[in-house]
Amino acid sequence: MKKKILSFLLPLLFLLLLSTAGIFLFLFRDPPFLRASGPVPVSAARPAEAVNPYASLSVPSCITRIGTDYFIVDTYHDQILFSDSLSRPLNEWQVATDQITRGHTIAGDGTVYLADDTENDRILILEKKDGSFLLTQEFTGIGTRPHYVVYDERTKRFYAYSSMTGELYVFRRQRNSSRVVLEDVRSIEKLNGVYVRSFTIMGDEICFVSGNSSIIRARLKDLSILEEYPVTPEIAGMVQLEKIQDYYYITVSTDAAGSQDYATILRTKDLHSLAAGEYEDIYSCFVGGGTPYYMGNFDGHYYLTEHRIPGCSIWQFDVIENEIRNVTLLY
Repeated sequence: MKKKILSFLLPLLFLLLLSTAGIFLFLFRDPPFLRASGPVPVSAARPAEAVNPYASLSVPSCITRIGTDYFIVDTYHDQILFSDSLSRPLNEWQVATDQITRGHTIAGDGTVYLADDTENDRILILEKKDGSFLLTQEFTGIGTRPHYVVYDERTKRFYAYSSMTGELYVFRRQRNSSRVVLEDVRSIEKLNGVYVRSFTIMGDEICFVSGNSSIIRARLKDLSILEEYPVTPEIAGMVQLEKIQDYYYITVSTDAAGSQDYATILRTKDLHSLAAGEYEDIYSCFVGGGTPYYMGNFDGHYYLTEHRIPGCSIWQFDVIENEIRNVTLLY
């Protein structure tokens, strides 16, 4: 009888131990954003001879320079291009990665490069080896549609924004290593559920462009709100804000209702003036009639990406004593 009871209890005890271990692992597992990072297969690498297969760009969102390489995020072609010169025709640019869906930006510190994979809610980590880029890490579950990533030299951190949840993801490259870790997730509850396309870091502060009703200026360290600047409905769907000399330059994609008929570029010396509709519309300095998007600054020039105008995708321009000069269509 004892043997029968023992033979019944031993398997039961074994199952109980397994269940306890499972519960323990579930309760004390790493949060998803901490365990999402890891190496990816080497097959994700692009060979050095992988050149851009397209003759033109399809909704480019970002142009930048990192080290000696120039990058274009070719959003609707789902690829990031790179070249050693802006004078090369598009069919001579190489493909850094095509492992993205509707990506928007790329940033780097010279060792690693972070790119947002917008529609897959990921941040990808790239490294350049022997003339081509390897996808070496990925972070999944990065909010909803991560839309904008920058590297801040002062804090030695990468900042990536989830465009729909008000969350700012802070990444750090480990010292003397190419390994990237997710250090912090900061948030502004007021922006949760509001479509915000970018942010601008200004020293210890950060500005989020209007996604509906106001620009928000906050502390970078904790995103505590310092001030809000209301805007009119016509310019509510802002894309990016950049301080250039004495003016704030702002690209606008839509009005509050989502119509691109209101897309433009404006500038003002005082963000408080936006509430009264007091600003200068400068889209006529370019072609006008399209959708201006992200701006950039490198090689002593400013750059602007643009949508909706056939044959007009990327502009180069200068600002000299607050005057826009030397506007040149690059691509």
